[in-house]
Amino acid sequence: LGSCRRRRLAPLNEDNGRFLLLAALIAAYLSAGATVFSALESPSEAAAQLRWNRTLHNFSRIFNISLPELRAFLRSYEAAMAAGIRVDALRPRWDFPGAFYFVGTVVSTIGFGMTTPATVAGKVFLIVYGLFGCAGTILFFNLFLERIISLLAFIMKACHERQLRRSGLLPPNFRREPAMSGMGSLVGWKPSVYHVMLILGIFAIILSCCASAMYTVVEGWNYIDSLYYCFVTFSTIGFGDLVSSQNAVYQNQGLYRFGNFIFILMGVCCIYSLFNVISIIIKQVLNWVLKKFECRCCPKCHKSSARLGRRNAITPGARLRRHNIAMDADGQYDSDTEGRRLSGEMISMRELTASNKVSLAILQKQLSETANGYPRNVCINTRQNGFSAGVGALAIMNNRLAETSDSR
Repeated sequence: LGSCRRRRLAPLNEDNGRFLLLAALIAAYLSAGATVFSALESPSEAAAQLRWNRTLHNFSRIFNISLPELRAFLRSYEAAMAAGIRVDALRPRWDFPGAFYFVGTVVSTIGFGMTTPATVAGKVFLIVYGLFGCAGTILFFNLFLERIISLLAFIMKACHERQLRRSGLLPPNFRREPAMSGMGSLVGWKPSVYHVMLILGIFAIILSCCASAMYTVVEGWNYIDSLYYCFVTFSTIGFGDLVSSQNAVYQNQGLYRFGNFIFILMGVCCIYSLFNVISIIIKQVLNWVLKKFECRCCPKCHKSSARLGRRNAITPGARLRRHNIAMDADGQYDSDTEGRRLSGEMISMRELTASNKVSLAILQKQLSETANGYPRNVCINTRQNGFSAGVGALAIMNNRLAETSDSR
């Protein structure tokens, strides 16, 4: 029992345990990825380096140019490439369309790297510009996530209601009489995170396939390279080995630039939403793993872990039960409760009063949320602060998807 108490007082609570477990899994994931990519790409890199050295020596011997002079020329060529100069004709990098393309890759954190500011003033301005631009774009992505989840929830709820009507579990006038809670009411219904992930995944695949078809036709890439470019761009990785809309002239150039902008914008928003849904799945897996390591030494540990698992929900009488447990631990008994136990009464006036207070708070919260247009599951926390429900995309997913709210 003493070891269990020390464990409850330890700083490694559920949130910290989840964080450390995720950090360990990410480290293992990075190590595994580095091993695989090293095995796949290292032989190709060594072979390419060998071919380049052979070509360099042959060129030096045939044209009677010393290797130091040839290497100095190649360094100048690399500097020209970094400045955006190519052998083939390319569009200007810093005209308005090119600069607009650049700032779009900056604020979306894609960062292709094919265009970079060369002046000191430009680099300083980029720091200030990117600070507010990236923050605003992340906010835009979160608002897009909130609205796409709300739209999917509305559609899925309508389909769910239609299915219940067909099965006879809902009356035909359910929308006109929402107070009928005893006949399959949908109060508190939320869409499944797995269904949302499936829909977003299908939409991302369709969007990537359509964009890849456009890039294959216009840019002349093969389809696999186009798919690779779509994923690298939409996920904001942005290696820069393939960059669209860089030639000087295209057929239907204005239409292609507009379509390229729309595809990149929708692709980044969709993949961002999909990544956040997948992160919820990962969090659920982490919660499942942590439950396997829960303390099983005594029943009190199970009770405390159950209360921690539902710390955001308070049911009527929960405060009174916690109060009675604390009083039992101190060896003190409430006179009204003791009298009720001796007389055989089922409920005391004090317990009824406490239950009514909590029920009134729940009712007031329901009315407030319904009036504002955001009805959610009833959830009151006496220790709630501004960050108790989460921050950013994770909080949005917790509020709108079914499996996440039950795991908090």
